[in-house]
Amino acid sequence: MTPEALRSALLAWYDVGARDLAWRVGPSDGRGGVRADPYRVWLSEVMLQQTTVPHATPYFLKFTARWPTVSDLAAEEDGEVMAAWAGLGYYARARNLLACARAVARDHGGVFPDTEEGLRALPGLGPYTAAAVAAIAFDRPTNVVDGNVERVMARLFAVETPLPDAKPELKRLAEALVRDERPGDWAQALMDLGATVCRPKGPLCDRCPVAAFCAGLAGGAPETYPRRTAKAVRPHRHGVAYILTRGNEVALVRRPPKGLLGGMLALPTSDWRGVGWSDEEARHAAPVGADWRPVGEVEHGFTHFTLTLRLMRAEGDAEGLIWTPRSGLDALPSVFLKAARAGLNSLL
Repeated sequence: MTPEALRSALLAWYDVGARDLAWRVGPSDGRGGVRADPYRVWLSEVMLQQTTVPHATPYFLKFTARWPTVSDLAAEEDGEVMAAWAGLGYYARARNLLACARAVARDHGGVFPDTEEGLRALPGLGPYTAAAVAAIAFDRPTNVVDGNVERVMARLFAVETPLPDAKPELKRLAEALVRDERPGDWAQALMDLGATVCRPKGPLCDRCPVAAFCAGLAGGAPETYPRRTAKAVRPHRHGVAYILTRGNEVALVRRPPKGLLGGMLALPTSDWRGVGWSDEEARHAAPVGADWRPVGEVEHGFTHFTLTLRLMRAEGDAEGLIWTPRSGLDALPSVFLKAARAGLNSLL
């Protein structure tokens, strides 16, 4: 079986069953001369880096309705964009999003560079995003390798090296299949295959258009690829979140611009440390004096650690806090929204 035969089979499958995505120009429209909007491609790729298509799509639609061009986004205030990003996680990506939009507007007249090298020079664009935008928006023959593509390559070629050590090999295997012919469709076909058929668990091999080429399937256990080294146990931290209410308002703070959840609105918290907090310690660390009472706790998982937040609640008033109506809390990062909802639902 030749690479050309594999490519032909996958592209034929994509032509018939490509996913209908809000940011995508489908294969039939592409053949009719419709070009993808680089802004929409770039925005979708940034949003999809750490979440799923169903979760990202409503955010994408809200962003593009509010900021239809990259110049519109570049002109917006940081806080507005950060609030709109809440729920997508990794707020450093939102800051990079703004930095990139402003560079495109300022240095390129609101037009994205049309080469991988030019895109790579923009702030916040890593190798994957630059390759994806170059291929999908500009039909450049780039090697677009995300987790889906890594999984497809590992199974097609039965790569025994475990991740992450296998990444260079998987990238080389993917690169050997890139051609000048339909590079944007090829990149998206691989993505669709990994997302809908060659799934992490329970791959649908009976529906796979390239099953005849798959060494992993021939070996009888495609679901065991890619091989993985054992994951290190994530450390666990403990903190205290303070829910201070004033009638229908809740006290918030702005987190420092650098670090985790930098620049975001949040509930006041203690430090996050490796040991739990007693009620006495939690009251002592409170941001303002009040009749603080424990009202439970919430658990949250970040990429590199897990967190238990003890919840303390009080009614009161204080200077230097950002008083926000309860109806306005949905823009909080998910960890603080979870804590606020749990604390506000408790009885004092």
